[in-house]
Amino acid sequence: MTISIDQISVAPFKAGLKSLDTMLDKAKTWADTKKLDPNALLLARLAPDMFHLLRQVQAVTDQARNVARLAGLEPPKYDNTETSFDELKARIAKSIAFLDTVTPQMTHGAEAKSIDVPFGPQTLQMPGIDYVQRLLIPNFYFHLTAAYMILRHNGLEIGKRDFLGVR
Repeated sequence: MTISIDQISVAPFKAGLKSLDTMLDKAKTWADTKKLDPNALLLARLAPDMFHLLRQVQAVTDQARNVARLAGLEPPKYDNTETSFDELKARIAKSIAFLDTVTPQMTHGAEAKSIDVPFGPQTLQMPGIDYVQRLLIPNFYFHLTAAYMILRHNGLEIGKRDFLGVR
């Protein structure tokens, strides 16, 4: 059996974004119930030199949309202007809608294509399979995990089922 680029990237990214969306629903409800300032969560971070929750969510959606490179497209760029749970959820929905437009046919054979990847002031070139395995997937899950951990660390009662999207 052959596993496609779509199966290892687009499909799990959509699932991860949906899980994150659900966790943000829980966070918003929790903050409202506890009468907390939402910024206490949105601007929380695990360490002083790490991104806060807002930026972690932005980074998760950025990484998911970067799958566009495997389809020969330029990833859509979103301004990082979100300041609320609702705005983050809208960004997630917009990212999922974009991923819905990336079909398996568009990424077919991408594992062998040379992908140009902006990396700071330079552009890296790598085979599509390396791009997926060494950059996209690890970065997506790094920021998704960081967002989960920020929420958990700040008292939100979520667990592995929430992270995995298993209801």
